[in-house]
Amino acid sequence: MNTYSVSTPFSRFLDDAFRRIHLDWPLFAGILLVFSAGEAVLYSAAGPGFGVVWHQGVKFLIALGVMLAVAQVPPQRWRQLSPPIYIGGLLLLVAVLGLGHVGLGARRWLDFGPLRIQPSELMKLALPMMLAWLFSRHPLPVRFGSLLQAVVLMAMPVLLIAKEPDMGTAILIALGALVIIFLAGAPYRFLLLGLAAGAAMLPVVWHFMHAYQRARIMTFLDPQSAPLGAGYHIIQSMIAIGSSGLYGLGWPHAPQAQLGFLPESRTDFIFAVFGEEFGLLGSLALLATYVFIILRGLYIAWRASDNYSRLLAGCLSLTFAIDVFINIDMTMGLLPVVGVPLPFMSYGGTSLVSMAAAMGLLQSIARHKPLIPA
Repeated sequence: MNTYSVSTPFSRFLDDAFRRIHLDWPLFAGILLVFSAGEAVLYSAAGPGFGVVWHQGVKFLIALGVMLAVAQVPPQRWRQLSPPIYIGGLLLLVAVLGLGHVGLGARRWLDFGPLRIQPSELMKLALPMMLAWLFSRHPLPVRFGSLLQAVVLMAMPVLLIAKEPDMGTAILIALGALVIIFLAGAPYRFLLLGLAAGAAMLPVVWHFMHAYQRARIMTFLDPQSAPLGAGYHIIQSMIAIGSSGLYGLGWPHAPQAQLGFLPESRTDFIFAVFGEEFGLLGSLALLATYVFIILRGLYIAWRASDNYSRLLAGCLSLTFAIDVFINIDMTMGLLPVVGVPLPFMSYGGTSLVSMAAAMGLLQSIARHKPLIPA
């Protein structure tokens, strides 16, 4: 029996449109799932209320537009643009120190009328792009001369961001640079030498840290030493997660957030609200979704057909994993509080757009250049 498929002009138009949109649909589905979970938790953390949910939804649409735009540009073009993007990011960081807006004791933002940007978020993309460009100019594994150049390229933005002060973002950017140096095949002796040098610098770093930064580290070691002060965030977060049980207290029933006991419940500590409502099983499901996004990014890196794309995709995937790891461990008291948002869940605009742009770069690599067959 013969079967025939009916092809209408509209269906052909849709098929052609989906082919022309350079998106990796499994990756996009994982991002959408995490964002939807974040919107549900924001509704609960806001009181409950739709105001914060609506504002975050608008920001996500903007971020989605950025991701789509970035994904349409071939990775060869991003490779050419990497040096100017990095230089532009450095100039913006310099401008922040002199002209930046001060908020919460830090100078981190630039105001352009109705638009406020945080240049350190741009550097989370600009530095990996620049290092991928640098390392892709020569055969891998990376050589000592290129390593020295990479250290200089890393040190400039890290020092400028630490000066704001924003130690958390500076550490994340440095970790991202170390990830791409590792992926480029740096000899283990150089990596061990770098770790030893970093350890030797810890007393100097401690000397120049602000008092509140030292307090965060001391509170991490003993939260009960300041239960109503610096340790309050960690203690309340652990209470929220620990009281949830296997299935959670249900949505939208998060007393720690709704009664105001849990500070920053919409931003840095949103995972504590999610854990309180959905319990261990829900938290494991969320972690599984994050793991899927990370593995999909690493799969794109593995199948990429040139060194620039492979290094950039691998770095963006692993730094995404680092962001997730630090935020969740921070809410459970396993790491000091450093103000790292949970990707695609925490309320905010600049970090959401920068993370969406990173995912756009991954999708550009996945869809423009043919991947190496399995």
